[in-house]
Amino acid sequence: MMRTDRAAHAIAALLAAVVIPAAAASPAHVARAHMIVLDKMTFGTPPSGLHVGDTIIWANHDLFRHSATARDRSFDLDLPPGKTARLVLKKPGMIAFFCKFHPGMTGRLKVAR
Repeated sequence: MMRTDRAAHAIAALLAAVVIPAAAASPAHVARAHMIVLDKMTFGTPPSGLHVGDTIIWANHDLFRHSATARDRSFDLDLPPGKTARLVLKKPGMIAFFCKFHPGMTGRLKVAR
């Protein structure tokens, strides 16, 4: 009987070593794409529920050249009229941004882990 208990413990330990790390490695958040439209000299409302790994597609529907520039300089995207640019979010926190050509255009991204 003791031998069976040892075998059962060994199998349980082996399963725990294989199953638990696999479950821990699964992502808690599946990366998504979000869009921010620039039009009429304003940034559209930044999406809620942003996470590290998500992508923001910045789309300039305006007649003027704009940028999406982080105040902390973590990104600086050039957006000519009619063009788009992509940004993968790499850090959590509040990220203030503006247009370097039109400094009155501002916004903030709230990025979770």
